[in-house]
Amino acid sequence: MSQKPFVSAQEVAERAGVSRSAVSRTFTPGASVSPETRRRVVEAADALGYHVNHLARGLMLSESGIVCLIVSDMGTPYRSSLIRAVTQQLQDAGKIAMLINTDRSDGSVDLALRQAIRYRADASIILSGMPDKSITQLCLKNGQRLVLINRDDDQEGPFRINLDDAAAAGRLVTAFLRAGCRRLAFANSEAGTPSLMAREHGFIAAAKAIGLEVVVERYGPTGYESGRVLAQRLLTQSERPDAVFCATDLIACGFMDAARHQFSIAIPGQLCVAGFDDIEQAAWSSYELTTFAQPVEAIAREAVTWLGKDGSDDPAERIHSVRLNADLVWRSSIRGG
Repeated sequence: MSQKPFVSAQEVAERAGVSRSAVSRTFTPGASVSPETRRRVVEAADALGYHVNHLARGLMLSESGIVCLIVSDMGTPYRSSLIRAVTQQLQDAGKIAMLINTDRSDGSVDLALRQAIRYRADASIILSGMPDKSITQLCLKNGQRLVLINRDDDQEGPFRINLDDAAAAGRLVTAFLRAGCRRLAFANSEAGTPSLMAREHGFIAAAKAIGLEVVVERYGPTGYESGRVLAQRLLTQSERPDAVFCATDLIACGFMDAARHQFSIAIPGQLCVAGFDDIEQAAWSSYELTTFAQPVEAIAREAVTWLGKDGSDDPAERIHSVRLNADLVWRSSIRGG
């Protein structure tokens, strides 16, 4: 079966009995065209199956409408919810999302990004702290507007969206104290992203301020299985913690399952546990995890709104960072919540 040939604007013009420029004006928002001409052009376009080539138009205007989403750990619940929120905001703004997976640390990431640049992508949004900073530099070098989410890149130009992770972690120290806990621990992955490390450092600092030490264990990727390993490490120590802050909810879920099923520890009776992200699983009856809710809708809205500004003379449009709060969601994994 042969592929249907591409219908040109000139063919629409000939069928409608109008000029080529009349077809262009008909499909250009705000352009001047008479109702009769518009009717004839639309009818001809429908009959021929014509669609405006927005990519070609964008290239002529030096604006393609394409926004790259540079992502790692797409399979995790938090990341998938953020991708969903950002893509919806982009669609509502008339933009096209192009996804680049950075899970593999090889040349495929650089190649994919260079291909996106060849398509004249207007901007990129880096949705995690994992991808190498060279990606940021490549985007900026090619004139893209750039949004960084939960990263600490120090280049000038990008718009940065971060959470107050350290302050959030400090609130958990108070929560654990009210629950009668004094032996605190922090369970983290080895990813070392800015947000994960901010939670760790904030928790340690808040505990130190009231004279408490924090036992820290790190292991593997930021996922469920790492939580199980971290539980084995922390819960076999001579002085077992009575409260553990897990850097993410996925780690917390693995940690809680190991605590209950391998060590027969009652949560929250013998051990209080908290996480971060408020993924769907955190609310499941098997976990009932106290956690911090990532403001994914606000993150997506801030990113897309900034990309829609021209960054000209308005001082408000030259703001290059915003810090959002994560709300504490109380559930039954901490006593007295």
